Amino acid sequence: MKAHNKETQSSLTPRLAVQILKEGNQRFVSNLKAQRDLLSQVNDTRDGQWPFATVLSCIDSRTSAELIFDQGLGDIFSVRIAGNIVNTDILGSMEFACKIAGSKLIVVLGHTKCGAVKGACDHVEMGNLTELLAKLQPAVYQEKLTEQDRTSKNSTFVENVATINVKRNVINIIERSFIIEQLVENGEIGVVGAMYNIDTGKVHFYEDVMYIRDEENPAFSVADLRY
Repeated sequence: MKAHNKETQSSLTPRLAVQILKEGNQRFVSNLKAQRDLLSQVNDTRDGQWPFATVLSCIDSRTSAELIFDQGLGDIFSVRIAGNIVNTDILGSMEFACKIAGSKLIVVLGHTKCGAVKGACDHVEMGNLTELLAKLQPAVYQEKLTEQDRTSKNSTFVENVATINVKRNVINIIERSFIIEQLVENGEIGVVGAMYNIDTGKVHFYEDVMYIRDEENPAFSVADLRY
């Protein structure tokens, strides 16, 4: 399998980008990786890169986006930070990835049993981690289904918070970046949320936070996100 070039990147739509990632994850789960000559891909990408997607995921050692989606060199931008949170530096990186480098899709990828989410659930404070976990607190407070044992010992509570965090950050990205907002509004890129299951290797894409404006969803406007 060859690395993407300018022509193949430009021919993709946001929805096709989602499909490529879904198919790659299915290969990963089935242990049927695509055949790639990585050294050839090094040569193919030495003069430039044309990634079709940008994935914001956690630093967890089990959640490498390239492996989970069975992608090669030059295929995706990988942004990693504990708890897959959003900050100004990450937004700037995404703006570069989409506006300058031509990426068609942004994926906020959470994962089950996330240590950062557990820390936020327990209101952990430790050095610089305190500020990072504070960015997860809105998801903790937004979780209203759990009335008792709102700690990391309650796995259901943890996974509910992780899901809310992903969905909040999908909207945060669009609302906090005028550049990304306009790209989504114009149908040039999509922003979606997904969850990686540590136990199975499967990625579930959330249909309710799949913001893609195209023939399948022509009525969508980023104005719908204001609340």
